Amino acid sequence: MNLVLFITVLVVSFIVVRIGAIAFQLTGLEWSMAKFQALSCFTSTGFTTKEAELVTGDKQRRRIASVLIILGHAGFVTMIATLANSLRASTALENKLATPILPFRLPLFLVPLINLLVILVAVYIIYRLFTNTKFVRKLTHALRKRIIKREIFKPVSFEELLLATGGYGVSRVAVCAGSPVLDKMILKSELREHDITILAIVRDGETIPNPEASKKILLGDELICFGKLQNIRTRICMNP
Repeated sequence: MNLVLFITVLVVSFIVVRIGAIAFQLTGLEWSMAKFQALSCFTSTGFTTKEAELVTGDKQRRRIASVLIILGHAGFVTMIATLANSLRASTALENKLATPILPFRLPLFLVPLINLLVILVAVYIIYRLFTNTKFVRKLTHALRKRIIKREIFKPVSFEELLLATGGYGVSRVAVCAGSPVLDKMILKSELREHDITILAIVRDGETIPNPEASKKILLGDELICFGKLQNIRTRICMNP
């Protein structure tokens, strides 16, 4: 039972850190920074002053960081307790392993070693699974869709990166449910007719520069656009 609990907590920890990274990204952090911040908060290892200001200066990010820190402490304590208990043979397991196997009896001192071996194998398998690019990409995409759909965290819908004369500039916009361009190809989005050019699409942490006109705009995409800022707010943002 302790082994199962330890493995479960370990798997849940990986998933919680990934959810935290997605949540940080939805508040406007760059993906690599969002992953680092989520891991730092969950493990309470701290982070640089500049990055700390990005988290502590925003109400949503502070809430996300607080949840990650609390869950990280709870998970760490649980794993330590279950690990200690796993290395101590239970009475039921002692009786089972002490029964004769062929002409031999399995020494009881091997029970903790067997448990430790199972833990090491489980940790290795879980590590390989959560470092597998295809699996992590699919998991991240599924979690992001669920978070956005349930509106667990409110995504940053508009971020002006550069202001130019005449009301024109470069903006980064998150495509949310209700956006006029959702599920449309760039060619059919009528953005060009409103003097808006998509420079790049950020999807699942990857940047698609100079996307083709046939590329479909999906929920959760972040569009880096150049054009009149008021037009960008009206044509892309859910709440202009």
